[in-house]
Amino acid sequence: MNQFLFGTYPYIALTVLLIGSIARYERDPFTWKSSSSQLLRRKQLIVGSVLFHVGVLIIFGGHLVGLLTPVWIFDALGISHTAKQILAMTAGGIAGIMALVGGGMLLMRRLGDPRIAKNSSFADTGILILLLLQLVLGVSTIFVSMQHLDGEEMLKLMSWAQGIFYFDGNAASYIQDVSIVFKIHILLGLTIFLLFPFTRLVHMLSVPVRYVTPLRKGYQIVRSRRKAAK
Repeated sequence: MNQFLFGTYPYIALTVLLIGSIARYERDPFTWKSSSSQLLRRKQLIVGSVLFHVGVLIIFGGHLVGLLTPVWIFDALGISHTAKQILAMTAGGIAGIMALVGGGMLLMRRLGDPRIAKNSSFADTGILILLLLQLVLGVSTIFVSMQHLDGEEMLKLMSWAQGIFYFDGNAASYIQDVSIVFKIHILLGLTIFLLFPFTRLVHMLSVPVRYVTPLRKGYQIVRSRRKAAK
């Protein structure tokens, strides 16, 4: 079961993420959006959204750099395993709390306002709840990591993540004896990847680069109603 969950399931989740996202973009491009409800309740959305998105982006970037950077690079830079773990705990903890507060505001807004609740799909609410659970698990790993600051468990997680991307058949064995909190955190993260193409999360892949470059074409024409009345 360990081999399936941490050696096979990652490839299933990543394959569905890749193929599902491409298929949705090609077949249903008009559903490729964040489905914003800003017009219904703007102030709470702005505060919660900024906290949530900034926190999640920091966490996501930290995971990419922390897990996929080869160990020898940290050694060459003189960053010890203990220092790396403390940095991950500090930055991840701050970003995690930011994202949790922001995500909690967004969930309360989505469930507490009848108009927004009526315009929310099951997938909209469900994926937000899963993200909040994942954030809670992520913050919980900090308390586990505080019990041993030698960085050994972090090395195991790095070896697993890099093993998956290098198609190492023994990748699952690297985290066989890590804390159950880390394992649940990984499994929920992979499940979010699996569900990614079928939710509003796809808008993360649409970086609006054209809006800040001269390459943008086809500006939207907006006419004032007041002008039209005259």
